Amino acid sequence: MACRISELVVDCHDPERLAAFWCEVLGFEVLERKDGWVEIGPPGTGFGGLQPTLIFEPVPEPKRGKLRLHIDVNPTDRDQEAELERLLKLGAVPADVGQTGEEDWHVLADPEGNEFCLLRRRL
Repeated sequence: MACRISELVVDCHDPERLAAFWCEVLGFEVLERKDGWVEIGPPGTGFGGLQPTLIFEPVPEPKRGKLRLHIDVNPTDRDQEAELERLLKLGAVPADVGQTGEEDWHVLADPEGNEFCLLRRRL
């Protein structure tokens, strides 16, 4: 038997703000709040479902440099450009991590500067 990813933990300064942002991006809901951290996951499923939950944990240190692990998202009910517009309205900003401009994805950053990629619609 193999392992599965059950949770992804994101260090941040403002767990509530990032949880709210990522709930909007992913259509998730807050599952638990405890000791300053916030866990979000799919509605009606929560922890243990097919998708991993996200935990936003407060840390005092600032983010330094490009993340070594990042999240990729793809739209499920609209095209990539419409989703890009939606994500920018939610507070995402374009990020430069050295892409050439020829990529078929967009590199963005969440409100605390954590990079993620918006892929084309594949589902």
